This record gives sequence, structure tokens and C-alpha cells, in this order.
Amino acid sequence: MSTELTLLSRVSCRGREITAPRLRGLLALLAEELSAGCGTGRIVEGLWPEELPEHPAKAVQILVSRLRAQVGAGTVVSTPRGYRLAFEAGQVDSSVLLLHEAASARCARAGDHTGALARAEAGLALWDGAVGESADDPLGALRADRAHTRRALVRARALALARLGRREEALAPLAEVLREAPRDEEALAALLRCEGGAAALGRYATYRRGLRETLGTEPGPELRAVHEELLRADAPRVRHGVPHEPNPLLGRDADVTAVAGLLRTARVVTVVGPGGLGKTRLSHAVSHAAEQPVVHFVPLAGVTTDDDVAAEVATVVGTSTADGLYAALGARPALLVLDNCEHVVDGVADLVRTLVARCRELRILATSRAPLGLTSESVYALPELTPQVAAELFAQRARAARPGVELPAATVAEICAHLDGLPLAVELAAARVRVLSVADVSRRLRDRFALLSGGARDAPERHRTLRAVVDWSWNLLGPDGRTALRALSVFPGGFDAEAAGYLLDGADPLDLLEQLTGQSLLKVADGPLGTRFRMLETLREFGAGRRAEAGEEAAVTDRFLRWARDFGRAHHDVLFADAPVPAWDRIRAEQDNLLLALRHALARSDGATTAATTAVLCSLWATESHYARLAALIEETSGPLSHHHPEDPADIETLRSASVVATGTLFMAHGPHAVRQLVTLRRLPPAPPDSVPRALAVVLRAVPEIHPPGYERLTELCASDEPLLAGTASVFASYVWDAAQDTSRALHHARRMLAAFGRYANPALQVLAHGRISELCLRTERGAEAYEHLRAAHDTLGEYGTHNDWSDPVGVRWALVLACLQLGRVDEAEYWYGLAALDRQPETVEAFGSDLGARAEILLARGRVEAGLRLWRRTAEQIRTADLDDPFLLKWSLEVRAGAVAAHALHGRLDQVTELVAELRGLLGGLAPGASYGAVVLALALAGLAEGDAGAVRVVALSELVPVARDFPALSAARAREAAERVDAEGYAAARAECAGWGREEALQRLDSLLLGLPSAWVP
Repeated sequence: MSTELTLLSRVSCRGREITAPRLRGLLALLAEELSAGCGTGRIVEGLWPEELPEHPAKAVQILVSRLRAQVGAGTVVSTPRGYRLAFEAGQVDSSVLLLHEAASARCARAGDHTGALARAEAGLALWDGAVGESADDPLGALRADRAHTRRALVRARALALARLGRREEALAPLAEVLREAPRDEEALAALLRCEGGAAALGRYATYRRGLRETLGTEPGPELRAVHEELLRADAPRVRHGVPHEPNPLLGRDADVTAVAGLLRTARVVTVVGPGGLGKTRLSHAVSHAAEQPVVHFVPLAGVTTDDDVAAEVATVVGTSTADGLYAALGARPALLVLDNCEHVVDGVADLVRTLVARCRELRILATSRAPLGLTSESVYALPELTPQVAAELFAQRARAARPGVELPAATVAEICAHLDGLPLAVELAAARVRVLSVADVSRRLRDRFALLSGGARDAPERHRTLRAVVDWSWNLLGPDGRTALRALSVFPGGFDAEAAGYLLDGADPLDLLEQLTGQSLLKVADGPLGTRFRMLETLREFGAGRRAEAGEEAAVTDRFLRWARDFGRAHHDVLFADAPVPAWDRIRAEQDNLLLALRHALARSDGATTAATTAVLCSLWATESHYARLAALIEETSGPLSHHHPEDPADIETLRSASVVATGTLFMAHGPHAVRQLVTLRRLPPAPPDSVPRALAVVLRAVPEIHPPGYERLTELCASDEPLLAGTASVFASYVWDAAQDTSRALHHARRMLAAFGRYANPALQVLAHGRISELCLRTERGAEAYEHLRAAHDTLGEYGTHNDWSDPVGVRWALVLACLQLGRVDEAEYWYGLAALDRQPETVEAFGSDLGARAEILLARGRVEAGLRLWRRTAEQIRTADLDDPFLLKWSLEVRAGAVAAHALHGRLDQVTELVAELRGLLGGLAPGASYGAVVLALALAGLAEGDAGAVRVVALSELVPVARDFPALSAARAREAAERVDAEGYAAARAECAGWGREEALQRLDSLLLGLPSAWVP
């Protein structure tokens, strides 16, 4: 969620600076009471503390009106008592500061010190703490109050740094905390641990002496415990059996710190994860850095039975009896490390339970693929390496294997991603560069188990090959666990327990999932959808190989397709229903699984599953505006679905949904004409228009394939008393009339679409309606109306933002940049540009090239001509090199290139885009009439004016009568008119007078004739 209102470092709302003192005070008052708002009396008291205005209520009303005029009418909402801001806590920086403080405290209480640090630093980044205003002023009072919050965040950051072991970084912040609160014993304890040695002991003695002299008391128990730790630290450090690593341990600093932190609060810590993840090496690092003066490291890989565990530990510790073991480990603080416990987990658990009971100061660290299952145990799930660290590890080991080897960054990243960030797999792959290029390694990873063998001689036998690593876990599974691994490895995108039930063929999924998870063969994650399970790609490939060996491929695929078919039947139309957000998340989570199911269904000519998966994926990509994916899916499934003749009502509905979305998408791209999906749709039995897909099916079945003037039936449907039917008909009509070059009529139907969909709590429909209106408004320079609808779409997208990692899939913020530029609001345009740049790049075609184009127009508006034009050239080059098979992208590409030419022509720099001008002139003759055609014509007319071509003046005059995409300010009618008048004002006036009575069709005909009569440079 973006910060819409800032009050701490400066005062601005939606990118607009607020300078008037009373408006600033009003915002501060309303921000302090964000949810309830302020009564009129409270506002008067806060803004006129000394002398009341003659009419207090009226004065407040006027002030609110001024604020609304500056920042938008919907920003301040009237309440029965007064007014409130239409923002949530996450949109106002003074409230965000409080949220960060609360979140940091929650993380600290839960032991998540990394999270506590991140939230504290995020809060501190909002504000430097300067109050500025008088404390009697509402804004000053707000800032003074938040200064206390900021000090709490400074403290939280200092403590988190200390607890994460970042001692040098923590020293100065902790000292700052203690300067303000000398009796803060928690902070003092952290500082003593960070300082260590004589300095810390001296600081403790000084503090203790001060307490005795001033208060007659002793330090608290925590501080006394730290003092004892400091005294023990002077004892000699002994590390029995802990090896030193032959090369650096990369990317595990945070994990070492986290495990060390757990060992301070838990008696037993078990580091779990799949084989090859680096658990043993992590335990070595923790052992060397441990606070305990004595560490015993016991490798258990060679122990074969549970009964032998205690004897092995006793031998390593240096005794032969149980009593001797307890005496050796209980004499003083010690750390016992038990490495590789998964194959003797029962024996380890029995021994650890006894040791914890007998040895008070003993801490135990275990590494295992399965937890020990003890109440004294804290489990640390070791994560895979990040892509950056994995690439660094690959490069390090590859150069060690063959100095001077070429390491293409993209190929190395691809290899590391394919290997799941498993350090052992990365090292085995890197070792192969002795005889293979990096590109060869990447190609041969299709069979990773054959490639990744021949590990280092000093590695354990079980780590010499990747297959040996996985076999170690496989051999610990029972027969039913192995069957489950073979079956569940079919899911590429993870799964939940319900989906697992389909693949496990009647077995209890929870028991089997627990068995696989217990051996670190599945990763578990909780989220808004509940618990999901994911298998590393290495394990999936292993499971697939075992599945093929067992001859289970066909049976498992049958069950997988049954799951996909049932999922599609349940979700084929939910994204167009009320409150679709949870369903959207669920479908997106299953996206990769559905794609694989679609591949299998097409290969098997399974029409029911093809229809079910196509319907769900089409719905997802349509609501996300992933047009390129959608077009490819439609192309691939149109033939198979045209031959699918379902009898089951559930399969009829999935086919209907798939055909409706496909047909509607193609009509949007190409305009109304016959498509195979429409034929498929029309042979299905009719259904009432009680859902969006069914309503759109009624519209598509009813509309004859003739030119737009004959759409009497479509007009009737737009006027239907049934809102869904009227709304979907209006969607269709908007594109029909747009294809017919009647923008006014298209806009009329887009507005009707919004009115019809307004009663449905569906963000996708709301965004579709607002987005369609704003698209047409931007094109026709109705900037103010476009802005209002884009703001409404932006607010609606917030309903997605709570659940999804990407809240602007259709590029609303990019469009807001263009709307603000049309309105001359350059500061606000820059504000939206900044927010849009933070988003992952959306796939909507309008966003492709909008980032640089929008930035170019901002720079031009700021007077930075050379920088702006340079960005325009980059934008044009970017979109020229794209795949233009997508009709949406082709249209937008023409408009972007036209914008680049127009901008250069208007600023007298046409010589910098001569190739682009020639390119557009070469395309002109083959373009169909439309807004993109109009943009190209206008851009070339501006180029002609820049070259002194008087004939271009008439082209500018005629362009005002035909559709022109004027999204970018460079293509505005006003600028074109000014340019024409500068060249030949009389000729332009005469041309305007001559064509004053012409309609659009006549204007297009005259324009074609005029272009043909111009010098050959216009149309080669």
C-alpha cells in the first residue's frame, strides 16, 4: 500500500505539497484521528486556539473545500460530527510509523530479530525526527508525539542489531539509547554483550556502583546473568572435534546468528533441511562462534542403530559410561553438537531428553532431515541459498576447478535457479567445468542426477553425487512414503492437502504429508490460503524418475487430471463473481499446476480437462491483463475445444467460460469478426445471464456478424433491466464502436458499463470499467475525467493488494502519470511515476514502454529537453525490438513511436529521429483507420511542419476530425495547432474553415487523398 499523505518530513498529499499553515494543521488533526475523524468543534479549537472565526462551522467548511480542491474531492469525507480522511493507516506516514513500531515489537517478542530490525529501519527511514513546528500547532504536536515513537524505533533497532550478532553496528545506537535512558537495563545488557571483555566489566561495575549510591539497589537478574557470562568468557575456549572449513561459508551469516540466538533461549535447537543444504557446515560455524567455553562435535552418519547413539557420544566426549557422560557435560556451560541425526532420530531423542534433564547448563545443537520431536526443542528450517549467493558459490568453485573459465552471468543464474539453491548441487555443477563449458553444464542439467556426480574426495560418501544425497532420504521412507513422493512430485507449483488427496488414491494425506515433511522432502508454508506444500525441483525430478521406474506414470497423470478438472469446475467463473479476491489467490497459486495439466490434457485429447483448465487460466490472465499469455493460450486451445462436445452440465459450463473469455479477448484485439471460439460458444445450450460469463455468452450469441450500424440487438441488450446483461453488453459495445472509429459512442457505452457493474463487489469488473473509461478519455484528452476514474481504479486495486504481491497488474499508476501530465500537474505526475516504478513491471501493453515514455514527458515538462528526448529515443527503440505479433502491443507500439517523433518535432530535434520518421512513413500506407493510425499521421504532420512542409498544415487540421491516440502530451491537439499556426496561421485557419462541416468518414477520405498528393517522402 502506498503512502498517500506525508506529515513528518514534509507535508504533501498524493504528491502535492501543502504549504498553507491551516491546511497543514487540518491534515494533522484528521491524521491523529484517522478512523473516527474529528468533530467540527475539535477542528476549530485546534486551528483557531486564540480567536474564533465569526462563523466557526462555515470557516471549517471553507477550509475543507480548499483542501479538497487541492488534493481531490474524495480525500476528505464528511461524517455526522465533522470530517475524516479517506485513508487507511498504511497510507499516512505518521500512522505507518506507529505500525512499524508495533510490528517491530511483535517480531522481537516472537524472536524474529531480523523482522524486528527490518520494521524498525523501515520506520526510521520515514523521518529524521525533526519537529520543526511549534508544539502548540497541530502539526508540531503530531510530530512531537511521533518523536517518542521514533525513539522507540531507535531502541528496537539497536536491540535487534545486538541480538543478531551485529555487535559493531549496535554499539553506537545502544549508547544513544542509554544516554536518554541510563537505567534501561535491557539496552545495557545488550551493550555489555556487544562490548565484551574488560570494557564491559568496567561499565557494569560503574553502573552497579551508581545504583548502590543513588538508589541503594542491585542490578536486575538479567544484567547480573550477563555479568556472569562476561566472567565465564575469560575461561579458555575448547572445541572438541570441530573441523575448520577449507573454504569460506557463503551466505550463511544470518543463519549462524539466528541459530546462536535460539541457543540462548532454547535448550535444544535442531537445524533441519534436505540433504546437501549445508546443515553440517552451518553447525561447524555455530560451534566455532558459540558462547559456551566447551563444544563437543559428534558426527552420527556412521552410527547404524538407535542403541549405538549414546555410546558414540560418550566415546567422542571421552568417557565410557553414562554417568561419566553426564559428569563431563554438566560440569560447566557446554554445547553438544549432534550431526546427521535423521537415520537414528529415536536414539538421539532419547539421549537428548536425558541430557537436558541431567545437565542444567548444557545446550544441544542437532542437524537432521527430521526434527527430534521434543518439548525442549526449537526447530530452525535452514533456507536455500539466495540466487545471488548461489551464483557467487558457483563462481568460486568453478574458478577453483578451472581458473580462467568463462562464467556468463545469465547462464550461471539459470543453473543456480535450476538447482534450487542447494549448495552441494551448486558445487557439484561447478566442479563439472573442469571438462565442460558453463553453457554445456546448463544444457546437461536436464538429467541432473547423471551430471552431478564425482564430488570431492574429502566429501562424505553420501555427498559424492546428488543421487546419493537424495537416496539417503529415500531409504529412510516407508513404502507408503515412497509411493507418496512419486505421486506428489507431479505438482510443479506446490499443493495443499486437498490436492494431495487426489494423488494419494485413498490414503490419508495428512499422515503421508507429515512423513515427507518430517524428512525435509517437502517445504511447508502458511498463508492466506492455509497450508501449502512445495517440493524442491531436485526432489521432483527424483520422484518423477522413480515414478517412471515403478510404471505409475499413466495412473498418476489420471489422478492429476481429475484434480485439475474438478478445480476448473469449481473455479471457472469465480473471478467474475462477488468478492473474488481469495479465489484469485487460490487460482494464482495453482497456475503452474494447471498449465502442466493443460499440457497433459492436450496430449491426451481430454476435452473436459482442457476446457476446465483453459477457463480458469483465461479468467486469471484476463483479470490480470496478461494479454500475451492469453493470446497464446487461445491460439493453442481453440482447435481442441471446437471438437469438444460435453454432456455433463459441469463440463458445459467450463467450456462456456473458456469460449466466452477467448471470444471477448479476440474481439477486443481485432474487432468483431468470426472466430472459432464464437462457433463453439453458439452450439452450447443457452443459459440465463446470472453470471458474467453467462451474460457475455448471451451477448455474443445474439450479435450477428455484420458491421456496427446493424447492431440493433446489441443496443437492446445494453438497455436490459438485468444489470449483468446490460453491463456485459456495454463492455462489448464499447469495443464495437471503438473499432468503428466512433470514440464518443464507445465512451458512452463504457460509462454505462460502469453504472451497470457498480453494484457488484468485484474489483476486476470495477477496474475494467474505470480502466476502459480512462483509456478512452486519455486518448481524447479528457484528462480530468481520466484522472478521476484512474483514482477510483487505483483505490479498487487496493482490495487486491492485501492478498497479492503485486497490486497494479494493469498499469493504473502509469496511466495516472499521463493523466496528470495532460492536466499540467507535473509534481503529481512524478509522484505516481515514483510509485509505479516500485511495482513489478505489469504485462499490460500500455505499460510496455510507458515507463520511459512517461519519464521522458516529465523531463520535457521540467524543461530538461535533451534528457527527455534521449529517453523518448530509448522508449522507441525498446518497443521497436519487441515481438509485435500481439495486436494490442502493435497498436501501442505505433502510438509510442509516434509520441517519440512528435516530441522531437515539437522541440526542433527531428534530425535525431530520421530513421524513426522514415519507418513510420513506410508503415503509413498499410495502416487501417483508427486512433493509432491517427497518432502516426499527426506525428508525421508535426515532422513535416518541422521540415517546413506547408502541406502538413492541412493534415493537422484534418487530424482534429479523426480518432487520434493523444495519451502523450506530445500528441496533444493544442500543441499541434500551435505548431501549425507558427508555420502558416492563415493556411491552418482556412483548412479548419473548409473542413468544419465534415464528418469523420469524409475527413478520413479527404485525409487519404491529401496524403497521396503530398511529396513522395510522406508515403514511399
